Amino acid sequence: MKFGVVVFPGSNCDSDAYHVLKDVIGVDCEYVWHETRDLSDFQALVLPGGFSYGDYLRCGALARFSPVMDSVYRFVDEGKLVIGICNGFQILLEAGLLPGAMLPNNVLEFRCQWVDLKVENTKTPFTCLYEPGEVIRVPIAHHEGNYYAEPDVLDELERAGRVVLRYVDASGNPTLEANPNGAARNIAGITNEKGNVLGLMPHPERCSESILGGRDGRRIFLSMIKSLETGASLSF
Repeated sequence: MKFGVVVFPGSNCDSDAYHVLKDVIGVDCEYVWHETRDLSDFQALVLPGGFSYGDYLRCGALARFSPVMDSVYRFVDEGKLVIGICNGFQILLEAGLLPGAMLPNNVLEFRCQWVDLKVENTKTPFTCLYEPGEVIRVPIAHHEGNYYAEPDVLDELERAGRVVLRYVDASGNPTLEANPNGAARNIAGITNEKGNVLGLMPHPERCSESILGGRDGRRIFLSMIKSLETGASLSF
C-alpha cells in the first residue's frame, strides 16, 4: 500500500501530510510532483493544503489544469482513494470531482482556529473508525472556506449521506456561531457519489499527534488505511 502526496507550486501542507503518513502512522508514502502522469504505484492520494499557484484567479482554479490532474481523474474512476484538504478541497471543486464551489469566508477574514466537527457518516473509507455522530476537534486555516452549492445539490448531498463532516458546537449542534466561514448548512466535508473522494476544509494532518494539541484527525488517515487493507465496500 502506498500513499502519494501531490505537490503543486505553492503547496505548503504537503510536508505535514507526508510526516503524518510516513513518520507518525508508518505507511509507505511519496511526494508526487504536479507534472507527474503515472500514478499506478499508489492506492491513495492526498491533495494537501496551501496556496497552489498563489491562489491566482480563484483558489484551485489553476491547479485544476496541472498535468497530474488528468491522471487523478483516472485514479478516481478506478475507485482509488483521494482526499483533498483545504486547498486540496478547492482543487477538487474546481476540477469537478466534487460538486459546488468555495467562496470567501462570510466574515471576510482569514480564520485560523480549532473547530468542532460532527461526523455525519461513518460508512465511508475516510470515517469508518469514528462513531456515528461523534464530535471531533480539528483546526482550520483558510480565507475561502465558505462552501456553496445550489439548494437541490445540497438536498441531494444530504439525502445520499455525502455530507460527512459538519461544523457544530461542543454539543453537536450545527449553530450559526459554530460556523466559522458561512458554509451552507455548516458543511465542512463532502464525498463524491462513489464515495472514494473526500474534500474537507479542516486540517486532520495538523491534529494527528498529541504534541500538536489533539489526535482526532489521525483516524481519517487510519480509516483510509483500514479500508484499503480490507477492501471494504462503500455503503451509502
